[in-house]
Amino acid sequence: MHNIFVYGTLKQGQPNYHIMTNSKLGKALFKGRGRTVDKYPLVIAQEENIPFLLEVPRTGHRIAGEIFLVDDQMLQFLDEFEGCPDMYQRTIKRIEILDWEGKDDSPEERPAASTIECFVYSTTSYKPEWLSLTYHDCYDSCGAHGLLFCDRQNR
Repeated sequence: MHNIFVYGTLKQGQPNYHIMTNSKLGKALFKGRGRTVDKYPLVIAQEENIPFLLEVPRTGHRIAGEIFLVDDQMLQFLDEFEGCPDMYQRTIKRIEILDWEGKDDSPEERPAASTIECFVYSTTSYKPEWLSLTYHDCYDSCGAHGLLFCDRQNR
């Protein structure tokens, strides 16, 4: 099983959350909420208004998101869904735990510290002008930014 941190459309209440609950794609267990230890630019880009965490550490904000525990099957699906390694790259990042809901976890499954290492889909494959877009600390597809996400079915 693998820890994964999601900050965009895969979070609860967001357009692609249904993927995380689809057992045919693999197993994904919600564990809690967190934010990146380091700062990154989180921008909304392209015609589809997709959230991108740009791989530019120490720039932007600490990014809020959710921590899931996923199996190999789900991780493989997410790699394909996220266009890894071309559109996004899956890297390991340190995440500060803000709220842990894995109350039924065995002692081995509970984080021993206030941070945890998670896979995160960030990108080095961005257009230079994205660095001049507004940086967000939390993504919501219906947020005050007014940039409505266009899901794959409507592209």
